[in-house]
Amino acid sequence: MHFEGSAGALDVLHGKVVGFGVTGSHCTFSQILDPLRRLVAAGARVIPVVTPTVAHTDTRFFAAEDFLRELREITGEEPYTRIPDVEPFGPRRFLDVMVVAPLTGNSLARFANGITDNAVLMAAKSTLRNGRPVVLAVSTNDALGLNAPNLARLLTAKYVYFVPFGQDDPYGKPTSLVAHMDLLPETVAAALEGRQLQPVLRPFVAREAPRR
Repeated sequence: MHFEGSAGALDVLHGKVVGFGVTGSHCTFSQILDPLRRLVAAGARVIPVVTPTVAHTDTRFFAAEDFLRELREITGEEPYTRIPDVEPFGPRRFLDVMVVAPLTGNSLARFANGITDNAVLMAAKSTLRNGRPVVLAVSTNDALGLNAPNLARLLTAKYVYFVPFGQDDPYGKPTSLVAHMDLLPETVAAALEGRQLQPVLRPFVAREAPRR
């Protein structure tokens, strides 16, 4: 089976301004750093935007300030953390594309229902307002559970694109979906051309079913 994007060209990213929103799936943070570096290496200016949870919560995965420092060092930009600071993104048409990676179930539900109560969601809403692409990299345990209607709404929304995803633990966490973060740069490049990177559904290495 041929999977588009395994070696996609990223030339379209050169000179583009990419908003990069991070929400609080802390266990996924390490997986977005290499894709972030690839966006910068492709010639994009990357503007980090984070939720209050990301900005202020220390976890066993990252201390908040350590993670913000990583974002600064990779992008050369100061992360945006406040709604008033990103509100001008809409009127100024500042971003060519907005990424949210990882996208938690909480933020997925809020975005699908038009709730903009943090800087990441405001930046994403502002990008949609301008008819420009928003790329989502889901990471949530309930995407195929209570959040399934919200996922479906966003899958059918205009200008919204998804980093291909799959069930990361179908037997242990059957309602969980996680994006293949390594495909994030290719997904952004495709979205800038008005295309969804295909296939959207891509399996992870299958785990054996538990014996009964």
